[in-house]
Amino acid sequence: MTEDSFKPTNLEPDQVKARAVHAMFSAIAWRYDMLNRLLSFGIDQLWRREASQYAKAVNPQDILDVATGTADLAIALKKACPDARVVGADFVEAMLVLGRRKVARQHLSISLEQADALQLPYQDSSFDVVTIAYGLRNVASYEGALKEFYRVLKPKGRLIVLEFPPPPKGIFGQVFRFYFLRILPTIGGLFSGKKDAYVYLPDSVLKFPSPEALAALMRGVGFVEVSYHYQSLGVSALHIADKSQG
Repeated sequence: MTEDSFKPTNLEPDQVKARAVHAMFSAIAWRYDMLNRLLSFGIDQLWRREASQYAKAVNPQDILDVATGTADLAIALKKACPDARVVGADFVEAMLVLGRRKVARQHLSISLEQADALQLPYQDSSFDVVTIAYGLRNVASYEGALKEFYRVLKPKGRLIVLEFPPPPKGIFGQVFRFYFLRILPTIGGLFSGKKDAYVYLPDSVLKFPSPEALAALMRGVGFVEVSYHYQSLGVSALHIADKSQG
């Protein structure tokens, strides 16, 4: 599966990407959790738990997890903030089906809804916290998504973004780049039967803005107190930004 496979001539480039990403994640949904654990050696859950603590710090009443997938971060958020209303949104229904099963097994109250990150079906100033884990790079417009997150956040609300930055420099970065470009697509393709999806993953990471550039984008749409730090020697990055009071 490639983006060209879903490229009708009457669609704009952003629509082409959206269709390709939707088709890709629909195809690998059934293996998504297993491959996440395998390919990250289980560390991805630690990254999400750390993100949930930054949400807990603002004592939220309403939390939105965008691109929630199979609800891993939404679950971590609910466990960290049990009294908060947690909503998970994703535009791939196949992912949400699996997420709902997982939520039900754990007897958690989380609403999982189909929604597009660029056109969130929520009113202005609806959430104390908005999160997105490893989904921003799949959105057709990073700036457009950040503007939507800003819109639905309440004044003084918090945005938390987990994302894979381009591999760091140095020996570790070289090793990670080799794993990312050579080994990950092979393993992902072997277990999912969709190697192209796991070729897309490293390609999307290499094209994603650096943490510094993403922080600048956040400031550009109005966020304040923007910061980030690396996780696991730079494999992942956790970004935090707050909405101004006005």
